[in-house]
Amino acid sequence: MRGGVTVNKIPEMRMAETRLAGSQTLVRGLAVMEMVAREPMTLGALATRLGLARSTTHRVASSLANLGYLVLTPRSGYRLGPKLLHLGAQAQRQFDVVQVARPRLEALAHESGDTVHLGVRSGDQALYLDKIPGNRRIEISSRVGERQPLTTTGLGKALLIDGDKDQWSALLDVEQPDGDRDLWCRRMTAYAVAGYAFDLEENEDRIRCVAAPIRSAGGSITGAISVSSAAQYLDDERMNALAAEVRATASAISADLGWFPTQEV
Repeated sequence: MRGGVTVNKIPEMRMAETRLAGSQTLVRGLAVMEMVAREPMTLGALATRLGLARSTTHRVASSLANLGYLVLTPRSGYRLGPKLLHLGAQAQRQFDVVQVARPRLEALAHESGDTVHLGVRSGDQALYLDKIPGNRRIEISSRVGERQPLTTTGLGKALLIDGDKDQWSALLDVEQPDGDRDLWCRRMTAYAVAGYAFDLEENEDRIRCVAAPIRSAGGSITGAISVSSAAQYLDDERMNALAAEVRATASAISADLGWFPTQEV
């Protein structure tokens, strides 16, 4: 009000303020859901954790509960609601791991100069879903759609990293009954600690590879990638150097699928 006269705001100003208020409400709603995702929480605890007034927190949480994003339970407070389960299932269906991973696989093949594979576990075998050839004049015999052993391929071992000695031994007894179980389990234990695996010419003569697992939003292994090349291009020193790059690419694909690298697995 100026000189006793009310000054009306121009439409653009009102629209800007409306957008700002809407954005603030959205951010608060997301913050509430992220907090409740960690554990069920009472209204008072939510307000304290978020640094918001109790009335504001109640308004946001109640709106989310009315829409099915939260559920209010006696004593324990708010927890995630069924609408998020529905949206999560929808998002999972929309994610095709080959489509999501392809740009990163192409970049890895270009940077390394070697052949890059993407695969998943299919029963007790590794199923190859994608293959990006490198620029070296060597032939890698793998084909998209074929299945390979889990215990001799780098990709297969990466798929097994979260297993235990009993599981590893059982698979080895089937695939390599005459194999050195203790040696293989020691290697798998080391791979599990490192977060990547090697194929030291175990599956194909004079071919080596470095592999790492891909994780889903829940943290479980949903696939793996590998970089394969002739042994002359993948000596021990280069394999160790390449491991960090392969693992970083696998982690980036995992993040694209909803897994956050900061999560403990």
